[in-house]
Amino acid sequence: MLIWFVIIYWVVSVGIGLWAALRVKNTADFAAAGHSLPLPIVTATVFATWFGSETVLGIPATFLKEGLGGVVSDPFGSSLCLILVGLFFARHLYNRRMLTIGDFFREKYGRTVEVLVTLCIVVSYLGWVAAQIKALGLVFNVVSEGSISQTGGMLIGAGSVLIYTLFGGMWSVAITDFIQMIIIVIGMLYIGGEMTSQTGGIGVVIEHAAAAGQFSNFWPDMNLASILGFVAALCTMMLGSIPQQDVFQRITSSKNVNIAVQAALLGGVLYFIFAFVPMYLAYSATLISPDLVKQYLNTDPQMILPKLILNHAPLIAQVMFFGALLSAIKSCASATLLAPSVTFAENIVRGFFKHLSDQDLLKVMRITVLCFAVVVTFFAINSNLSIFKMVENAYKVTLVAAFVPLAFGVYWSRANSLGGLLAVVGGLTVWISCETLAPDAIMPPQLAGLVASIAGMLLGSLVPRDQLKAI
Repeated sequence: MLIWFVIIYWVVSVGIGLWAALRVKNTADFAAAGHSLPLPIVTATVFATWFGSETVLGIPATFLKEGLGGVVSDPFGSSLCLILVGLFFARHLYNRRMLTIGDFFREKYGRTVEVLVTLCIVVSYLGWVAAQIKALGLVFNVVSEGSISQTGGMLIGAGSVLIYTLFGGMWSVAITDFIQMIIIVIGMLYIGGEMTSQTGGIGVVIEHAAAAGQFSNFWPDMNLASILGFVAALCTMMLGSIPQQDVFQRITSSKNVNIAVQAALLGGVLYFIFAFVPMYLAYSATLISPDLVKQYLNTDPQMILPKLILNHAPLIAQVMFFGALLSAIKSCASATLLAPSVTFAENIVRGFFKHLSDQDLLKVMRITVLCFAVVVTFFAINSNLSIFKMVENAYKVTLVAAFVPLAFGVYWSRANSLGGLLAVVGGLTVWISCETLAPDAIMPPQLAGLVASIAGMLLGSLVPRDQLKAI
């Protein structure tokens, strides 16, 4: 019965996405929903994009194994990212009325920096989108009781998400995200109530987790290696997520600047609150079915929560949970599939074909969506990384290459093209070198790259060029 409910839900949601695609007439519609979305829909699409497979499957699995200290980057860092965007970046970026975040780098630093940063942004999405595709394969495999292989599930999931994203762009993403946010919230709260009835209460679960030491390791030990590791984990998603096209799309899709600011703040707060529900559910398994936790904790902890629901929840609760899970994955997958494709088409392809008409650029965007979907599906099928690690690693490249040029470009008038170029090149060079030569050094590679990026920006923008030539 469960698989049929999943199939019906999947078909209906894809149909809604295709219906929303009827609104797409030009590139502004495809990339930014015509800059016309109201506050409830923008808030929903901010929340739903963040609330993906890593939130429902990856974060709980990491929390069970490593405690609260293991999830510093997400949900803590990722929630703070959205709040920082709302407080410090949304107003500045919205008022520029650009199509992509890459346009900002072109206007501020020139074509070379635009291309380099755009390529970094596109690469960063490889792991994030692949994580959603991998999660879809896992869900279809679980609900079909093994009748659909994980690889087969990935292909089904990727193909169906591709269909409405390809035609509807941001309009399809926004409308389906709004519906899926409602399903996520209702589904998570309902299944939370079901599990609470089996554990004896929320307080019982929290007390058990506290006694087991799940909350005691959030803050780092007072030594340099632990402190730097904590800062790196927090900054990776808190700062590395800011210069991303999906975040920018939600800002620029808003009807006005106040909506852009408010939606980012509301989305961040809502995400932080609801990200703890899957963690609570997963830890409930240690009380409801400790043998299940023991079976999967050291082999495939991402399976604990789905197996708990299948084995210890009634059918209606299973439908609610997997409906919420599929909603979370679909909304995240469609958004992260669209974002890099749009910025690649606008900031890479269009730069070489400056006379493209709007309709020709729209075709290029759709072709890029198709190609990117094929690449990330292949990566997901062949990657052994966990869903959580796929997402966490995705933001290292934008942290070291894109955050500093964005932040300094918005807030420092002396930032120039040379500073931007040195920030990108310096950050990438140091990060890649450290990852290759000393990945376990006291200074985490991505933090070293961030420091190098800041140094490059200051060096290029403050030091006179004649002195640089002499050096």
